[in-house]
Amino acid sequence: MKISSYVGIRKSNFLLVHPELPAFTYFKPRLTSSSTLRITSNNDKNSRLITKFQYSAADRNFSSSSVNASVSKPNTGHSGWKQGGSSSLYSRPSLLDMKNERIANRAKVYDFLRGIGIVPDELDGLELPVTVEVMRERVDFLHNVGLTIDDINNYPLVLGCSVKKNMIPVLDYLGKLGVRKSTFTEFLRRYPQVLHASVVVDLAPVVKYLQGLDIKLSDIPRVLERYPEVLGFKLEGTMSTSVAYLVGIGVARREIGGILTSYPEILGMRVGRVVKPFVEYLESLGIPRFAIAKLIEKRPHMLGFGLEERVKPNVESLLEFYVRRETLPSVVAQYPELIGIDLKPKLIGQQNLLKSIIDSSPEDFGSIIEKMPQVVSVTNSAIIKHVEFLKDCGFSLDQVRRMVVGCPQVLALNIDIMKLSFNYFQREMQRPLDDLVAFPAYFTYGLESTIKRRHKMIVKKGLKCSLSWLLNCSDEKFEERMDYDTIDMEEMETMPSFDMNTLMDQRSGDESDSEYEEDSDDEHV
Repeated sequence: MKISSYVGIRKSNFLLVHPELPAFTYFKPRLTSSSTLRITSNNDKNSRLITKFQYSAADRNFSSSSVNASVSKPNTGHSGWKQGGSSSLYSRPSLLDMKNERIANRAKVYDFLRGIGIVPDELDGLELPVTVEVMRERVDFLHNVGLTIDDINNYPLVLGCSVKKNMIPVLDYLGKLGVRKSTFTEFLRRYPQVLHASVVVDLAPVVKYLQGLDIKLSDIPRVLERYPEVLGFKLEGTMSTSVAYLVGIGVARREIGGILTSYPEILGMRVGRVVKPFVEYLESLGIPRFAIAKLIEKRPHMLGFGLEERVKPNVESLLEFYVRRETLPSVVAQYPELIGIDLKPKLIGQQNLLKSIIDSSPEDFGSIIEKMPQVVSVTNSAIIKHVEFLKDCGFSLDQVRRMVVGCPQVLALNIDIMKLSFNYFQREMQRPLDDLVAFPAYFTYGLESTIKRRHKMIVKKGLKCSLSWLLNCSDEKFEERMDYDTIDMEEMETMPSFDMNTLMDQRSGDESDSEYEEDSDDEHV
């Protein structure tokens, strides 16, 4: 290809000529250029542009000359080359040809995807690889991290992610944070959108924000594995408002990090739609706000109980089974899981079981739930085993029923420790069985830490008292009682009761801690 170009511009008293080449050429043509500089006469009235060029392509020649900035029409007989317009100095494929080529390539990619079971219908409009080979690379990479064809069909837009630019950088970053590779498959199934994210712009700021919420860096992987969706939340949106609301109702700021580590789903909960209505409903039941805050600190997963789907229906079920409305605050506070499980079938099952083995009435069952709501999750075998133990101790069926209704915990305590306590009761204390019927909570106290020590003290002092007066008080209160000359009869009749102010406290050093054998199929929704 040979090009000679001269451009003349009239200026002052001379004409400057310099070479000028076309901006775009095809098939790497051979190019030669020459230029000359000459001074023209002042009498030239018009500037003249003289351009001569010649090139060859596919053994075809084309030439053109232009005078006074006009370009002659090129020879259009050669197929595959298009005229770029009256002022165009080069040739290119037409837009229609390019469009048709893209359509053909996309059709091949779609055929490949359909051939391996992927439905590409949702990919229209998405930028995809132009070759089947590149698309195969993406599919193979997703397979290597454990995703199946069904997983890809659940979110086909993942095929728009480049392996080198998106997938590898994101997964490398998660791995460096400490997210276990064994969890990558489930991670991507739950939140495949993470592959569209930028590490610097999207992911790193979220991790930094989580650390600002007092989540330890070492706990970040656990948080992300449990709730990968958190990587898609706006920093100043849902995450900040949910935390601010919890602090506002009395949740200790120092507890926020632990709460979010234990149940990071809170970060995705909308205050107006989820958290606030839940808190207000518990308040309507009679649970003080400070108690709700304490419950959330210890059991943050309760915020995930569906208010309309679970909580309200479960409360109605409790009322149907003779739980008194005024006791609902203590029932829920003692066992928050009660309002999050599929409750009614459990209530029916436990009521029928207790009716069959101790002849309890519906009202008895309601009283049992009020005193120990956890009974709905104790296995049938544990309940039967404890009832048989009490019968073996010499209690009649009616006495066993009264003991269970009075202190349902006897259905779930460590039975070996119960045996030791009963033996001490008979051999050392030498009390009648009726004392245990009147105060079955005796079995809930530690034999070494409480029962033996206090019994020896009253024997030494020569006092005669009920089991309730002996045991149902703190150590400080018992020391005061040792200074009494007489025993207050009202104190003798008191029974253990649930105190909302100490709902989070558990008896420490008690050897007879419960061995609740809960059903393994409990699900909290």
